[in-house]
Amino acid sequence: MDVSAYMSAPAVSVTATTTIGEAARCMDLHGVGCVVVTEGEVLRGIVTDRDIAVRAVAGGFDRDAPVGAVMTTPAVTVGAAEDVHAAYRTFRTSGVRRLPVLDGQRVVGMLTVDDLLMDVFRRVADLLGPVAWSVLEEPPGPRDEIGARAPAGTDGKSPPASRGS
Repeated sequence: MDVSAYMSAPAVSVTATTTIGEAARCMDLHGVGCVVVTEGEVLRGIVTDRDIAVRAVAGGFDRDAPVGAVMTTPAVTVGAAEDVHAAYRTFRTSGVRRLPVLDGQRVVGMLTVDDLLMDVFRRVADLLGPVAWSVLEEPPGPRDEIGARAPAGTDGKSPPASRGS
């Protein structure tokens, strides 16, 4: 499946002349942990909440300084049409937590480690759903210590209509 199926769109964008304070307010307003720095539609860098804390605040920058002074450039990116496994590899090899998603030179979205983690959780839940129901039907402990098992449905709880096989 393509990266575009997992990304958030559009990415929140600022220019290199946007102040650090404005970028932080923008992150807060949109509930995101980073903004992409663009010139027109072309990606120039990325500023994360960590960049603001570590590079800007700890580095003694004023809140009125431009984000261009603290942005990470070049930004590690992934293509919108790339297979999601390419994004997994990029996260693993680069150590970043957020990837601007590009269609050519244009930023079309943002992919985060959390986006992929939610996908993993959904896949595990889909895989373990039938197993979980079988465990819930089986009482804990050895059978000889707890007696015979009650038939399914006699405890007032009914199993799901379809549990797979």
